[in-house]
Amino acid sequence: MNMTVCQSCGMPLGNAAQWGTEMDGKSTSEYCIYCYKEGRFEQPDISLDGMIEMCTAILVQEGMDEPSARSMLRHQLPFLKRWSASAQAGMTSAELKQEHNASPSAQPVTYVTLPAKRLAGVTARTSNGAEMSGKGSIQALWERYWSLPDLPAATTPRYGCYTDYADGVLGEYTILVGHELAPGDALPPHLEVIEIPPATYAVFATRTGPMAEVVSEAWGAVWAWNNRDERTFTGDFELYDERSLDPLNMQAELYIAVRPRS
Repeated sequence: MNMTVCQSCGMPLGNAAQWGTEMDGKSTSEYCIYCYKEGRFEQPDISLDGMIEMCTAILVQEGMDEPSARSMLRHQLPFLKRWSASAQAGMTSAELKQEHNASPSAQPVTYVTLPAKRLAGVTARTSNGAEMSGKGSIQALWERYWSLPDLPAATTPRYGCYTDYADGVLGEYTILVGHELAPGDALPPHLEVIEIPPATYAVFATRTGPMAEVVSEAWGAVWAWNNRDERTFTGDFELYDERSLDPLNMQAELYIAVRPRS
């Protein structure tokens, strides 16, 4: 299932009960019911900064830490329909350049086609809703992986792989934290294995900075991506290579499985 998010606040819209309404009472999947009713915005005078602060407070109440929530929203909301034109209209050329350099791109930096991958690591079942509510598994899964014995050298690329999607980004999925196995490698007894099929990927690059901030920002760009209907959900992954050795000053790439390019 393709992701739909409110083009005002970024809230995932999982069902029609969350959709806003037009003047004639018909539903619209562009906006949520909290932002848009009867053809009008509920808070017509709110600014982009005001929306970010309001949504940050909601996410903090749901258990997300404040810096991560604000950083994610600051890099997701400007790409949404309500804000994309107005957010840039008031910026000077210097401010636009600074924003461009400081933010992950809202578009893939490239497309690549890769063979199948066999990844070994530890897994959990979670959802975006659980992660954003503070009841998720991803952080603990990374800690569990790094505590394991006999891991490959620190310079070996690590993966955060997302597979087995139940309902696109709206439902549960399996995440594996681990590393790639070479052909013929035996599976260590304390690890699980996931195989992802050959696929074409849209590649998004994070900016350089603290891991907790830059990865969530890049996912915000993926969620706001205007070609998100290309996604196939056969298996997506975050790649952490030698640029990721310092968690406070790192860069990663997100590989999003998409339909083959014509």
